[in-house]
Amino acid sequence: MFTGIIEEMGVVKAAGRTLQGGGVTILAKTVLDGLKVGDSVTVNGVCLTVVECDGAEMRADISPETLKVTTLGALKAGDPVNLERAMRLGDRLGGHLVTGHVDGVGTIRSRVQDADAIQIVIEAAHDVLRYCVPKGSVTVDGISLTVNDVTERGFRVTVIPYTAKVTTLGIKQMGDTVNLETDLIGRYVERLFPGLQAGGPPDVKIDRDYLQKRGLI
Repeated sequence: MFTGIIEEMGVVKAAGRTLQGGGVTILAKTVLDGLKVGDSVTVNGVCLTVVECDGAEMRADISPETLKVTTLGALKAGDPVNLERAMRLGDRLGGHLVTGHVDGVGTIRSRVQDADAIQIVIEAAHDVLRYCVPKGSVTVDGISLTVNDVTERGFRVTVIPYTAKVTTLGIKQMGDTVNLETDLIGRYVERLFPGLQAGGPPDVKIDRDYLQKRGLI
C-alpha cells in the first residue's frame, strides 16, 4: 500500500518494450535508501516490483497488461516520474490509501493558474468518474489529491505550489495523459451493496444483523 505522497521525482534512464512486456530504469536518490530487490515502488502511480537496484538507479519490469492500461508504455529516457516507496505499518498516512493499481488513464483538458495554485480539469471514463465525489480523494500519477467537483466527463483538482514544485503535475500541460486511481473505500462500498452497481438503491435490507455479519459494527 502507498499514501499518494510523492517522495521524489526520478528521471527515466532507459525504457523499452519486449514481446513479454517492458521495463524501465530510473535514476533516483531518496527512494533508493534502504530499497532492495523485491520491494514495491509506485512510478507515476503504478505499483512496480524492483528487480535491480543500487545507490544510483533502480530497474523494474512492466507487464503487458500494465503497458496497456497505464501511461508507462510512453515513457522515454529523460522523462521525470513520481516515485513513492510502499508504506510501512506505523507510518503516518498523509494522503489516502493507494494500491498502485490504476483504474484508467485521464487527459488534462484544462490547466488554469489560480493565484499561487493551479486548477486542473481531467477528462476520464465513466468507470472512473463513478467513484469520484466532491471532497473525496483521487490519485493522479501517484499523487493524492482532493476532488473539487465532478461533471459528466471529468473532475477538477487544485494543485498547491508545493505539489507543483515536487511532482510532475507542475509541468503537465493540456492534452497530457495521467494515470488515475479512485478511492479504494468507494469500490468496497459498491461491492457490499450490489444494487449500487446498476445505479439504483441497494437490493438488500440494511439492518444491524447485516452490518454485524460483514464486520462493519
